[in-house]
Amino acid sequence: MDSAHQKPIEFVNIGIVGKNVGTVSNTRGVFNIILDSEMDADTLLFSAIGYEPLLIKIANLRNKTSHKIYLKKKAYDISEVVIKPRNFTEKTLGVTDRNSKVIAGFKDNLRGYECGIRLAIQKSALLKQVKINISTCSYDSIFYRLNVYSAEDDMTFTNILKEPIYLKMSKDTLNNELTINLKPYNIVVNGDFLVSLEHVKDLGEGELYFYTGSQKLTFFRITSQGNWQASPVPISISVLADVEE
Repeated sequence: MDSAHQKPIEFVNIGIVGKNVGTVSNTRGVFNIILDSEMDADTLLFSAIGYEPLLIKIANLRNKTSHKIYLKKKAYDISEVVIKPRNFTEKTLGVTDRNSKVIAGFKDNLRGYECGIRLAIQKSALLKQVKINISTCSYDSIFYRLNVYSAEDDMTFTNILKEPIYLKMSKDTLNNELTINLKPYNIVVNGDFLVSLEHVKDLGEGELYFYTGSQKLTFFRITSQGNWQASPVPISISVLADVEE
């Protein structure tokens, strides 16, 4: 629940950090997670874009008399603005190949599962567009969250979005090339970053696969708050950006 407005928060990531135990709340903020008694010493992390993260020890969660958990809106500090002359060049970053012999993506209806591509830049960039090359979709409709993370080190990423970006469309309107306009979100990255798609909603039976390429890795995690892993099969995701020279 939103602590200020007493309204449910949809698609909150919930899980034990570093373990593949987690889930995502539904559109009513409701979640269900199975936690054995030997996990009582562990801590659940609740995180949602635009809210302060919340940690609750599992033993304390069992003893709560209320079944409502409240998250506080996150306040963003605006740093001092220094205007300097800089040159930017429009570039396409990531994987644009469409290899159909090897495909990768979402084979299970597992909420919290996400996968994406890490992109390297030396300075800063303004993200303008994401393009995803889809090989196969057997869902009647899709609903995913697009995430953008800054790369803290090789396998640690921090979400930099101030509001969630959702992709939703019916299979009839979905073609092999999915383009998302990022201009309204004013997303600026500094240094390496990760762009991913996250399975946040129960879509029923189905699969979503992407074309693949070469030269890069796919970064993925199985569920909310789990550890990131890398696969040598890069999915075909690219970003159009104005990159600082």
